[in-house]
Amino acid sequence: MEIVMSFDDGPHPADAPARIADITRRIYERRSLEGGVIVELVEHAVAELPGVDYANVTVTSAAYDIETPSATHPWAIRMDDIQRRHREGPCLSSAWHQRVVEVNDLENDTRWPKFRAEALESTPVRSIMGFQLFLTGKSKGALNVFAERPHAFDDRTRELGSLVAAHSALLWDAARREAQFHEALASRDIIGQAKGMIMERYSMNAERAFEMLRQLSHDANVPLAEVAAKIVDAAQSSPR
Repeated sequence: MEIVMSFDDGPHPADAPARIADITRRIYERRSLEGGVIVELVEHAVAELPGVDYANVTVTSAAYDIETPSATHPWAIRMDDIQRRHREGPCLSSAWHQRVVEVNDLENDTRWPKFRAEALESTPVRSIMGFQLFLTGKSKGALNVFAERPHAFDDRTRELGSLVAAHSALLWDAARREAQFHEALASRDIIGQAKGMIMERYSMNAERAFEMLRQLSHDANVPLAEVAAKIVDAAQSSPR
């Protein structure tokens, strides 16, 4: 697809907040937030934020395990790999401690010495800005943008980046809730199947069958849905 840029028909910076809001609304209105939600948002961050060459999302746990569910360039993945090895860096700091972390020139920034040394040696990245996405339980997240020249970002980058991060956090939470909802529906269905099998086999009513399931779950210290799934699998695999 050919893209023609001009002063007349190109996207205007002043329209960026409206575009970001519209992108978020269109993704949300699909009703299925599975798959590439974060991928899309990261790609839009690169397109809309001034000075950005590439971007990623970093997700960390309490043990400082780091995942990169989305990145627009191998250098963005490498930045997380370096932070994973040294357990320090701007993306971790933005995820865990600060809403926004900015590195104007990595050559002159000494806050994360081990990260800095390897990043300078093995990547062309010189500017970094990280935006905290969410703080849920033991998982923390950050939207991070990168540029290959120092002092690449300005106040507009910070303003729009904070906006993208806020929208991304809302969509991420919506996707998480949708996944939990579908998981709950699946659990309810499998529990219903297991309960029906117990009722038929032992001539029990629904209340007593459910109580048997609950007791099995308690005795085995296994979630109720998992116990139900094992009962259903055993019944379906047994010879008829």
